[in-house]
Amino acid sequence: MYGADMEIINKCLEGDDSAFEELVSRYKGIVFNTSYRMLGSYEEAEDASQEVFIKMYRYLRRYDPQYKFSTWAIKITTNYCLDLLRKRKGETVPIETQYDLKDEGFTPEEEYVRHEKQQMVKKAVDSLPPKYKELIVLFHNRGLSYSEIMEVTGESLTIVKNRLYRARQMLKDLLKDMDKEGEGLWNAVK
Repeated sequence: MYGADMEIINKCLEGDDSAFEELVSRYKGIVFNTSYRMLGSYEEAEDASQEVFIKMYRYLRRYDPQYKFSTWAIKITTNYCLDLLRKRKGETVPIETQYDLKDEGFTPEEEYVRHEKQQMVKKAVDSLPPKYKELIVLFHNRGLSYSEIMEVTGESLTIVKNRLYRARQMLKDLLKDMDKEGEGLWNAVK
Protein backbone atom coordinates (compact mmCIF):
# COMPACT_ATOMS: atom_id res chain seq x y z
CA MET A 1 0.00 0.00 0.00
CA TYR A 2 1.28 3.42 -0.91
CA GLY A 3 1.35 6.45 1.34
CA ALA A 4 0.28 9.97 0.61
CA ASP A 5 -0.92 10.99 -2.84
CA MET A 6 2.25 12.94 -3.60
CA GLU A 7 4.39 9.89 -2.87
CA ILE A 8 2.26 7.86 -5.29
CA ILE A 9 2.41 10.61 -7.91
CA ASN A 10 6.21 10.76 -7.65
CA LYS A 11 6.38 6.98 -8.16
CA CYS A 12 4.12 7.34 -11.22
CA LEU A 13 6.36 10.03 -12.64
CA GLU A 14 9.35 7.72 -12.10
CA GLY A 15 7.59 5.12 -14.28
CA ASP A 16 6.02 2.84 -11.66
CA ASP A 17 2.78 1.68 -13.34
CA SER A 18 1.52 -0.02 -10.18
CA ALA A 19 1.58 3.38 -8.47
CA PHE A 20 -0.86 4.74 -11.04
CA GLU A 21 -3.07 1.72 -10.40
CA GLU A 22 -3.16 2.84 -6.76
CA LEU A 23 -4.30 6.34 -7.84
CA VAL A 24 -7.00 4.80 -10.01
CA SER A 25 -8.10 2.64 -7.09
CA ARG A 26 -8.26 5.63 -4.75
CA TYR A 27 -10.10 7.97 -7.10
CA LYS A 28 -12.23 5.75 -9.33
CA GLY A 29 -15.28 6.35 -7.14
CA ILE A 30 -15.10 10.13 -7.20
CA VAL A 31 -14.34 10.20 -10.94
CA PHE A 32 -17.15 7.79 -11.81
CA ASN A 33 -19.71 9.47 -9.53
CA THR A 34 -18.90 12.92 -10.90
CA SER A 35 -19.13 11.61 -14.46
CA TYR A 36 -22.41 9.89 -13.71
CA ARG A 37 -23.91 13.02 -12.16
CA MET A 38 -22.85 15.12 -15.13
CA LEU A 39 -23.80 12.67 -17.88
CA GLY A 40 -26.67 10.73 -16.33
CA SER A 41 -25.76 7.43 -17.99
CA TYR A 42 -23.93 4.53 -16.38
CA GLU A 43 -22.31 3.46 -19.64
CA GLU A 44 -21.24 6.98 -20.57
CA ALA A 45 -19.87 7.51 -17.06
CA GLU A 46 -17.78 4.34 -17.35
CA ASP A 47 -16.37 5.47 -20.71
CA ALA A 48 -15.77 8.98 -19.40
CA SER A 49 -13.99 7.64 -16.32
CA GLN A 50 -11.57 5.67 -18.48
CA GLU A 51 -10.88 8.73 -20.63
CA VAL A 52 -10.38 10.89 -17.55
CA PHE A 53 -7.80 8.49 -16.11
CA ILE A 54 -5.97 8.48 -19.44
CA LYS A 55 -5.90 12.30 -19.30
CA MET A 56 -4.75 12.22 -15.69
CA TYR A 57 -1.91 9.86 -16.58
CA ARG A 58 -0.94 11.97 -19.59
CA TYR A 59 -0.96 15.26 -17.66
CA LEU A 60 0.26 14.06 -14.26
CA ARG A 61 3.36 16.25 -14.54
CA ARG A 62 1.07 19.30 -14.59
CA TYR A 63 -0.51 18.48 -11.23
CA ASP A 64 0.15 21.27 -8.72
CA PRO A 65 0.67 19.70 -5.26
CA GLN A 66 -0.53 22.84 -3.48
CA TYR A 67 -4.07 21.66 -4.32
CA LYS A 68 -5.76 18.45 -3.25
CA PHE A 69 -5.42 15.68 -5.82
CA SER A 70 -9.15 14.97 -5.55
CA THR A 71 -9.91 18.54 -6.64
CA TRP A 72 -7.63 18.15 -9.65
CA ALA A 73 -9.32 14.85 -10.52
CA ILE A 74 -12.78 16.44 -10.29
CA LYS A 75 -11.64 19.36 -12.44
CA ILE A 76 -10.45 17.04 -15.21
CA THR A 77 -13.65 14.99 -14.90
CA THR A 78 -16.04 17.94 -15.05
CA ASN A 79 -14.17 19.54 -17.94
CA TYR A 80 -14.28 16.29 -19.89
CA CYS A 81 -17.99 15.80 -19.15
CA LEU A 82 -18.81 19.41 -20.06
CA ASP A 83 -17.06 18.87 -23.40
CA LEU A 84 -19.24 15.80 -23.99
CA LEU A 85 -22.37 17.71 -23.03
CA ARG A 86 -21.49 20.57 -25.39
CA LYS A 87 -21.11 18.08 -28.23
CA ARG A 88 -24.66 16.84 -27.66
CA LYS A 89 -26.04 20.24 -28.71
CA GLY A 90 -29.30 20.56 -26.87
CA GLU A 91 -29.95 16.90 -26.14
CA THR A 92 -31.44 16.56 -22.66
CA VAL A 93 -29.38 14.58 -20.20
CA PRO A 94 -30.87 12.99 -17.08
CA ILE A 95 -29.05 13.46 -13.80
CA GLU A 96 -29.55 11.22 -10.81
CA THR A 97 -29.97 12.80 -7.42
CA GLN A 98 -28.87 11.14 -4.22
CA TYR A 99 -32.04 11.48 -2.23
CA ASP A 100 -32.61 8.39 -0.17
CA LEU A 101 -36.32 7.82 -0.48
CA LYS A 102 -36.44 4.51 1.35
CA ASP A 103 -37.68 4.97 4.88
CA GLU A 104 -39.81 2.36 6.54
CA GLY A 105 -41.92 5.11 8.17
CA PHE A 106 -43.52 6.27 4.91
CA THR A 107 -46.79 5.00 3.54
CA PRO A 108 -46.90 3.93 -0.11
CA GLU A 109 -48.66 7.20 -0.95
CA GLU A 110 -46.00 9.29 0.77
CA GLU A 111 -43.29 7.28 -0.95
CA TYR A 112 -44.98 7.88 -4.31
CA VAL A 113 -45.18 11.64 -3.67
CA ARG A 114 -41.51 11.75 -2.65
CA HIS A 115 -40.56 9.83 -5.79
CA GLU A 116 -42.56 12.23 -7.96
CA LYS A 117 -40.83 15.19 -6.31
CA GLN A 118 -37.45 13.60 -6.98
CA GLN A 119 -38.36 13.18 -10.64
CA MET A 120 -39.41 16.84 -10.82
CA VAL A 121 -36.10 17.95 -9.31
CA LYS A 122 -34.16 15.76 -11.78
CA LYS A 123 -36.12 17.23 -14.67
CA ALA A 124 -35.52 20.78 -13.44
CA VAL A 125 -31.76 20.21 -12.99
CA ASP A 126 -31.61 18.58 -16.44
CA SER A 127 -33.09 21.67 -18.03
CA LEU A 128 -30.42 24.02 -16.63
CA PRO A 129 -27.71 25.29 -18.99
CA PRO A 130 -24.46 23.30 -18.49
CA LYS A 131 -22.59 26.11 -16.67
CA TYR A 132 -25.33 26.22 -14.02
CA LYS A 133 -25.89 22.47 -13.89
CA GLU A 134 -22.17 21.99 -13.27
CA LEU A 135 -22.25 24.20 -10.17
CA ILE A 136 -25.36 22.51 -8.77
CA VAL A 137 -23.67 19.10 -9.18
CA LEU A 138 -20.34 20.24 -7.73
CA PHE A 139 -21.84 22.07 -4.74
CA HIS A 140 -24.91 20.01 -3.83
CA ASN A 141 -23.99 16.53 -5.05
CA ARG A 142 -20.21 16.47 -4.70
CA GLY A 143 -20.17 18.73 -1.63
CA LEU A 144 -17.31 20.91 -2.85
CA SER A 145 -16.55 24.22 -1.15
CA TYR A 146 -16.53 27.51 -3.06
CA SER A 147 -12.73 27.46 -3.23
CA GLU A 148 -12.72 23.91 -4.58
CA ILE A 149 -15.33 24.87 -7.18
CA MET A 150 -13.14 27.83 -8.15
CA GLU A 151 -10.23 25.42 -8.71
CA VAL A 152 -12.40 23.04 -10.75
CA THR A 153 -14.08 25.67 -12.94
CA GLY A 154 -11.28 28.24 -13.10
CA GLU A 155 -13.80 30.97 -12.26
CA SER A 156 -13.54 33.68 -9.62
CA LEU A 157 -15.36 33.46 -6.29
CA THR A 158 -17.78 36.16 -7.42
CA ILE A 159 -18.70 34.27 -10.57
CA VAL A 160 -19.08 30.97 -8.69
CA LYS A 161 -21.36 32.54 -6.08
CA ASN A 162 -23.37 34.46 -8.67
CA ARG A 163 -23.86 31.44 -10.93
CA LEU A 164 -24.77 29.20 -8.03
CA TYR A 165 -27.28 31.77 -6.81
CA ARG A 166 -28.67 32.12 -10.34
CA ALA A 167 -28.85 28.32 -10.74
CA ARG A 168 -30.82 28.04 -7.50
CA GLN A 169 -33.17 30.80 -8.61
CA MET A 170 -33.67 29.09 -11.95
CA LEU A 171 -34.40 25.80 -10.16
CA LYS A 172 -36.81 27.52 -7.81
CA ASP A 173 -38.70 29.06 -10.73
CA LEU A 174 -38.76 25.79 -12.65
CA LEU A 175 -39.99 23.86 -9.64
CA LYS A 176 -42.68 26.43 -8.94
CA ASP A 177 -43.89 26.04 -12.51
CA MET A 178 -43.88 22.25 -12.20
CA ASP A 179 -45.51 22.13 -8.79
CA LYS A 180 -49.13 23.26 -8.78
CA GLU A 181 -48.90 23.91 -5.05
CA GLY A 182 -46.32 26.67 -5.52
CA GLU A 183 -43.63 26.68 -2.83
CA GLY A 184 -44.42 23.18 -1.54
CA LEU A 185 -41.90 21.34 -3.68
CA TRP A 186 -39.19 23.99 -3.46
CA ASN A 187 -39.38 23.97 0.35
CA ALA A 188 -39.28 20.18 0.38
CA VAL A 189 -35.97 20.02 -1.51
CA LYS A 190 -34.10 23.01 -0.05
